[in-house]
Amino acid sequence: MRGRSALTNKIESEIQLLERHVTMLNTIVAHEPIGIIRLSELLAIPQHKVRYSLRILEQEGLILPSPEGAVTTEKVLTFFNELQDILQKMDTTVNVLRESLDAQEHAKRINDK
Repeated sequence: MRGRSALTNKIESEIQLLERHVTMLNTIVAHEPIGIIRLSELLAIPQHKVRYSLRILEQEGLILPSPEGAVTTEKVLTFFNELQDILQKMDTTVNVLRESLDAQEHAKRINDK
């Protein structure tokens, strides 16, 4: 579901893009070397989006092109560990926001009585 606010639209689209990149990277790890067409078929993602994600993953140093298809680099494990840390921090932040909203809603209900 897309957010109805400029405050949330950007983060939603960025998370979806990150999800696609990570899904693609996991698939490359599992099937390397793998080409654009096979990635597109396995993930049901259009080839132009596969190309874009491959370009980003290559720019990050996570994959390399080869004649047989994309292969991962030694940086993948470090990336996954760092991503895990970032996601944990984001989860903490989201929970704090959720609690803040819950408290706001609770206070509103009390005031409405």
